[in-house]
Amino acid sequence: MDSMQHLFLFGGSPPFTPELGKVFAETARQATKKVAILFLEREGWEEYMSKYTSVLKEHGLQDFFYMPLHVHVSTSELEQLDACSGIVIGGGDTVRYRNYIVDTPIGERIRQRYLSGVPVAGFSAGALISPEHCVIPPIDNREGKHLFLPGLGLIEDIIISAHFTKWQEEANLQKALRKTAVPTGYGIDDDAGCYFKNQSLVLTEGNIKVMRG
Repeated sequence: MDSMQHLFLFGGSPPFTPELGKVFAETARQATKKVAILFLEREGWEEYMSKYTSVLKEHGLQDFFYMPLHVHVSTSELEQLDACSGIVIGGGDTVRYRNYIVDTPIGERIRQRYLSGVPVAGFSAGALISPEHCVIPPIDNREGKHLFLPGLGLIEDIIISAHFTKWQEEANLQKALRKTAVPTGYGIDDDAGCYFKNQSLVLTEGNIKVMRG
């Protein structure tokens, strides 16, 4: 793999948008061509995985490691994650995704792989936990509060807001920029995404609102 950093953040649920899915697949194909999909296990998850894989399969990726998130991760799972040339973090309960990934051996592996050039994609919850600051709006947690928590730290100086138009997140994103003193916020709609290469935004697809702190 190259040592560039590739981060794909989506505002809603899968599938990948067409162009960003193509770029992710091209980047992941540079090594083992195996992509890890991290998700919260629930009934019917096997059928749902095709939403993550469909666009990637169109571009030549056929080997996937499905990794349900839980408290006790095995050495074998971490080794399989280490062997992947692409990582996808799914959507759902953002607080649970954060608890299972940030500040855990899984998060450490993701950071190491990302820094070595492995592309990482996050959908909704996966996008929210990826930056240095993980900002979770009141609509997206049981406490009904605006939560400001440490994120994975894959990218600095930005805040992500998912489901931007659907959840009417403009005021929340402005508040988050003020509270964190982070310079830039990206409000990403459902069916939209951003591609950051070496911490810089290089490609968007769909409706993205850029806000300055």
